[in-house]
Amino acid sequence: ALQMAAESEVSFSDDLDGSTIRIGVLRTRWNDEHVSSLVDGIKAGVKECKVTDENIFIKEVPGAYELPYAAKLLAMSGTVDAIVCTGVLIKGDTYHFEYISDAVTKGIMDVNLSTMTPVVYGVLNCLDEAQVKKRASNDDGGHNHGEDWGKTAVEMAIMRREAMAKGGGGKVKELAAMGFQSAAEGGDSEKVKEKPGFF
Repeated sequence: ALQMAAESEVSFSDDLDGSTIRIGVLRTRWNDEHVSSLVDGIKAGVKECKVTDENIFIKEVPGAYELPYAAKLLAMSGTVDAIVCTGVLIKGDTYHFEYISDAVTKGIMDVNLSTMTPVVYGVLNCLDEAQVKKRASNDDGGHNHGEDWGKTAVEMAIMRREAMAKGGGGKVKELAAMGFQSAAEGGDSEKVKEKPGFF
């Protein structure tokens, strides 16, 4: 069965089991109030999918431009199964918004593809603060998109784990040789996992 979030256009299976999934959340300090609300939404979303508090790692970076680099480091650490990069960009009077938005978007996608770790794009790109409030809170008819990003991270981590477990050869072995989780490790829920995060 699928559930539809209040104002969300995304539906998720109501049986996503993230009880063995480790989620990394990278968040900006810029626009702290709104980003903190989005992080609360991410935590609520992953907890709905049975992710435990000890399997949620949160690390701050100064601004959105730093998110792709931090995501690459976290993905390379091998301590998380998926990452959510979250921040808020609000258009101003200069081209700064466009440059940062484009660079962050491309950077996050590059981390997805180069590390084979799911990295969810949780950066709001809005024209004004009213648009941010509607997307970072469930107040006044809004919807906290962080909830959806958290569930997306769990779903994609499960998809990756299933794909790696069934791969058996080729690229999966190449990734394991580069230090990424092997198929056996990915499917072994009994194995004691390292604490998620950089340290």
